[in-house]
Amino acid sequence: MTSGRLRSAEIVAIGTELLTPFRSDTNSLYLTARLNELGLEVRGKTVVADDRAAVESALRAALARAEVVVTTGGLGPTDDDVTREAVAGVAGVGADEDAAVLAVIDGRFVRRGRRMPPINRRQAQVPTGAVVLPNPNGTAPGLWIEVGDGVVIALPGPPRELQPMYEDSVLPRLRARCGGVVLRRRTLKIAGRGESDVDEIAQPVYGPWRQAEPAISTTILASLGQVELHLSSQGEDAARVDRALEEAVEALQAVLGPAVFSVDGRSLEEVVGDLLVSRQLLLAAAESCTGGLLLGALTDIPGSSAWIAGGVVAYANDVKVRSLDVPAELIAAHGAVSDAVAEAMAEGVRRRLNAGLGVGITGIAGPAGGTDAKPVGTVAIAVAGPGDRCVVRTVRFPGDRVMVRQMAVRAALNLIRRVLTDADYN
Repeated sequence: MTSGRLRSAEIVAIGTELLTPFRSDTNSLYLTARLNELGLEVRGKTVVADDRAAVESALRAALARAEVVVTTGGLGPTDDDVTREAVAGVAGVGADEDAAVLAVIDGRFVRRGRRMPPINRRQAQVPTGAVVLPNPNGTAPGLWIEVGDGVVIALPGPPRELQPMYEDSVLPRLRARCGGVVLRRRTLKIAGRGESDVDEIAQPVYGPWRQAEPAISTTILASLGQVELHLSSQGEDAARVDRALEEAVEALQAVLGPAVFSVDGRSLEEVVGDLLVSRQLLLAAAESCTGGLLLGALTDIPGSSAWIAGGVVAYANDVKVRSLDVPAELIAAHGAVSDAVAEAMAEGVRRRLNAGLGVGITGIAGPAGGTDAKPVGTVAIAVAGPGDRCVVRTVRFPGDRVMVRQMAVRAALNLIRRVLTDADYN
């Protein structure tokens, strides 16, 4: 039996249906958040089919890496519900029918005016040495069993059963065994730099942190137009852990500079909205290749009516001319995808909608339309204002049509942010 404080956990989601396109494992998200609150670092998640040998293999592997293993699913009454047997096999014990558990299951059927099917007796099988976790919302009881230096906690799959069982029966037990340990996380969100570029700059800073006390783990994640640095630290002195993470965030901000747009969880859209509100500016957007995606992203933010004036989707050149006052001769001279036209679109929509800030986006999203001079993925983005200022950037994005459009939106958001936060950015 384990007696020390628990610090690490893994989750094993059991169910063949979770390995199909039709069902996803949402329990792991809930469990990860709740386990982290106790200071338990979730080191891995595994999804495994309803096969006893496969479940046992997954449990053994998880126990070799973590002190707490939480399983979800496989506690039902049918032949493919093999979690009880697998847990007993990994623990090296047998299982017996528990009369008290059977009475509870039978009572649920009686209260509904039904006879308990004989198949449900399987749910009363309890591995030797396991603690039964009551399930007031279903027939499948959970299990808590010590396995060597680890703990296996078997929970039912339905969230309406799993979550109350965790809160009522698992949380008090884990809290007693994790007492005093905290797990803290911080995230830096970065725009305008690629993943390898960020890592090249940041790695010399965060490299020594794994051997520090308290140690800080760093993970770098990349998505379209954005990179995130995730920092985590664990220890018994909460103030010391928090202070170490704050110093780490400050060190990374110092080397990454204005590319860092958020250290408090806000999205790029939220940051832009807050900047517009603080400067009492309304934004207007003229979009061609993005087709309204920029305004769609911004208006997803609650309260965006305080800083969004509106926009124009000017896909055709004659709409650029009629609705945004872009000179036809400018398009003829430079092409619709050009710095000059993007700037004219930004200025035109700002003037037309009486906004303090205008954004113009024009590009070639593909798959057709590219040339040697302007290949598919070429996008010109302009931000006009505040005042008479206008900043224009032309970028070439990789990928397919969807990727180009999404990256253009992220680049436009970041250009707006940079214009609003850096008076010298040009």
